[in-house]
Amino acid sequence: MEWEVNSYYTLIAATLVLLLGKFLVQKIRFLRDFNIPEPVAGGLIAAIILFVLYQTHGVSFKFEKPLQDAFMLIFFSSIGLSADFSRLKAGGLPLVIFTVVVGAFIIVQDVIGVGLASVLGLDPLIGLITGSITLTGGHGTAGAWGPAFEKDYGLTGATALGMASATFGLVFGGLIGGPVARRLINRQGRKPVENAVKVDDQASASTDNVFEKAQQTRLITADSAVETLALFAACLVFGQIMDSVDAEYFPAFFNLPKFVWCLFGGVLLRNILTAVFKMDMFDRAVDVFGNAALSLFLAMALLNLKLWELTGLAGPVTVILAVQTVVMIIYATFVTYVIMGRDYDAAVVSAGHCGFGLGATPTAVANMQSVTQTFGPSHKAFLIVPMVGAFFVDIINALILSGFVNFLK
Repeated sequence: MEWEVNSYYTLIAATLVLLLGKFLVQKIRFLRDFNIPEPVAGGLIAAIILFVLYQTHGVSFKFEKPLQDAFMLIFFSSIGLSADFSRLKAGGLPLVIFTVVVGAFIIVQDVIGVGLASVLGLDPLIGLITGSITLTGGHGTAGAWGPAFEKDYGLTGATALGMASATFGLVFGGLIGGPVARRLINRQGRKPVENAVKVDDQASASTDNVFEKAQQTRLITADSAVETLALFAACLVFGQIMDSVDAEYFPAFFNLPKFVWCLFGGVLLRNILTAVFKMDMFDRAVDVFGNAALSLFLAMALLNLKLWELTGLAGPVTVILAVQTVVMIIYATFVTYVIMGRDYDAAVVSAGHCGFGLGATPTAVANMQSVTQTFGPSHKAFLIVPMVGAFFVDIINALILSGFVNFLK
């Protein structure tokens, strides 16, 4: 028996999932320590409850997706609207170098995922899901590509697999970052600093990264809210138009998902308005709407998880994710650390790369803070890692993934 839930009740259910997740994160230290997002914490519990209902009573739920899709597009638009290319000047050459290092790792991650999936007898697209879609991309990217794989390529359970893999990445990204950096720092002979000062808010604010502190209170006005909604609407219109254009004229070579076009639309709109028209973008409103949209989108995506579709994939997927974790450790130690300069800042950057290379930018920041609390501040790391992890990596990842998908299909 399948019960259909319309968009209004789906929105109510999503808010209840978010409240449950907030309660769990507040009460369970493990969830806080590993920066598990509230929508993920509450959504996984809801998915388990729905799984039990299905197994015991044969009842499943189908939650309508129009609002889920809209919130997804708004979230990716917010990433684009926050990507100010003028910030490249602040990061300088190290920012460019780190962006290249991260881009190369995304390719490595996808090659390993696709290769192992093929060896294990799985669809190569599952290799992308256990590659940069979920590990570098996180829950938001997983939730965006999953439905596309299910609809366009008939990959059953892609969204559920993506959410599970992204959660795995969050946990292990938080576990390996600190030890990797400490091992590198010990090689340098650097000693812990007594009363080492945690990177202060001013230093963190120098990154100008609106996604670094999603829970921070931000003051917005009705006018700024309306203006920001207009920007989001423009991004969604751009995404709609370009999605139709590339599907009609470039179906074999350049057929990007709609959310990628919305992201690009945000990038273009942001930089044209600020560089050409000297408009002062209201980043706080973009931040609020973007993070709210992400939370609701994830909650709705997790409500639609069908965990019973994943039982046959558990073993092979675990093998792929375990290998990806080892590769992340090796890459951060012998590539990221070496190319970024083999110094203390490079070690802290390596900890951050482990964080968002497997998990998300907040995990990267937590990893770096765990190191700087002991060995002293690293303003360079806190400038470039959140900027690359929150903005530029999503653009690079979208381009690389589109190339892999077009090659594999």
